[in-house]
Amino acid sequence: MALLSVAAAGLARRGGRWAAMVSLLLGTLLKLPAETSTAPDYQLKAVFLFNFAQFTDWPAKAFADAQAPLVIGVLGEDFFGPYLGETVRGEKANNRPLLVQHYRRIADIRTCHVLFISRSEMDRLEQIFQALPGRSILTVSDIPNFAARGGMIELFMEKNKIRMRINLAAVKAADLNISSKLLRLAETRF
Repeated sequence: MALLSVAAAGLARRGGRWAAMVSLLLGTLLKLPAETSTAPDYQLKAVFLFNFAQFTDWPAKAFADAQAPLVIGVLGEDFFGPYLGETVRGEKANNRPLLVQHYRRIADIRTCHVLFISRSEMDRLEQIFQALPGRSILTVSDIPNFAARGGMIELFMEKNKIRMRINLAAVKAADLNISSKLLRLAETRF
């Protein structure tokens, strides 16, 4: 199973958008044990974050300049270990290099485009959302009911598969545009 996750990341690295979509499909269809916080689970979630960067468009104002990197951040406890950094190392999204940042507090975030909010931040979720208005940050988490509480992309387990639930109102409010290719693979609500 870990080998399939590594293969998914490799596909995403080598083949651009099409391979990224294949990788995302593989991740969606790949059956995982129902355990939480397992290494294979977060290895696969790292591939999801890479694909979200590939299939989302940000307004120009979200970047300092044309060469600025696209930043994928993790807020709170980092369950990814080395997987997220390994998945995006040397990769680009929308012709921008990818950079991974880790944040302990929401106040530490200066520049971020995709923000994975760890389960360790579950009790502070409303405070986090209150600190983000007007910022074009794609919020992602595996916190239960994340999308219903105002997050953009919720990753959840269903029938031993990772699924996505997308809050379109939150995405639109952040001035982001998610590709229809990604939307077709998700539950869309709100």
